[in-house]
Amino acid sequence: MNDALILLAHGSRDPRWRAPFDELARTLAARVERPLRMAYMELCEPSLEATAAELDDAGCRHADVLPLFFAAGRHLREDVPGQIAALQTAHPQLSLRLLAPVGEHPAFVDALAAIIEGRADAAPGK
Repeated sequence: MNDALILLAHGSRDPRWRAPFDELARTLAARVERPLRMAYMELCEPSLEATAAELDDAGCRHADVLPLFFAAGRHLREDVPGQIAALQTAHPQLSLRLLAPVGEHPAFVDALAAIIEGRADAAPGK
């Protein structure tokens, strides 16, 4: 395994919050050609740190980190880059690249707009 994709979500102690992310990872793992892992920034496991260690132990040499966030707030401007810098020091053989959050992709905006429009049209009283 030379190249992997890490989906990164914020994290929550509530397992109901986590369920859609785990399902997304299962669905996408069957559709992408490289190993895919789900990781959480905080509050639940697997953490980004544990995921990076697992990939490094498996011989992975590069992983893209794709944040499942709408926008790049403080977490993506400061906290996650800090985590990645620390991970690069801890795992020098593993190159990690932080990608822009999914919310900044035009296709995401289009998909979200279609969902919102569909739900608004189906609202009671329409």
